[in-house]
Amino acid sequence: MNYFIADTHFFHADLLGNNQFAPRLFDSVAAMNQAMINAWNARVDDDNDRVYHLGDIAMNPKAMPTEADVLAILSQLHGQIDFIKGNHDYQARFKFLHKNDPGWHGQPKFLFHSVGTIIKDDHTQFIMTHYPMMLGITKQTLNLHGHIHHSMMPIAEDINVGVDAPERELVPAVAALPWGSPLSASEIHALFTAKQAFLKAHANGSDDN
Repeated sequence: MNYFIADTHFFHADLLGNNQFAPRLFDSVAAMNQAMINAWNARVDDDNDRVYHLGDIAMNPKAMPTEADVLAILSQLHGQIDFIKGNHDYQARFKFLHKNDPGWHGQPKFLFHSVGTIIKDDHTQFIMTHYPMMLGITKQTLNLHGHIHHSMMPIAEDINVGVDAPERELVPAVAALPWGSPLSASEIHALFTAKQAFLKAHANGSDDN
């Protein structure tokens, strides 16, 4: 099964607390990191599943984690992981992870994409990038993205799959997931339907004023 997530920002102490950008209500980076590890591993089957990570793995401007620190976190996560480069990722990190790949059932555990990648699910293309895209008129195409944390693009086809994404609140079953959970493909489709309804209701409400 495929899962999707973005903007884990492991180690990022500046995100702790009740802020508008990326509210993470933990007392410490260690607690935040462990919550994401636990949520990930509770969903992802280490023998069969693949997770698409849409950028910004780890950072902390005041005390940057070492590549070994980042590898130690990622090695604990279940499944095979496709990394799409975010603005806080860099090729040196990807090269380190590639060189020190712990392996996954005879295959690499880590796969890398500099810009993005595309898969198809239930007759729908998932165009996966770190930054949201303006796709124009689309049919059966969704842009899964991260980058904007606790903000939402006003376009139904742009689905923020980040840890802090407000779209997660649009579907009760998704909102009930433990914080930091990767999203399944079926949940992505449910978010799209809910976001269409949300934006339509918001537009109608604005027109009524």
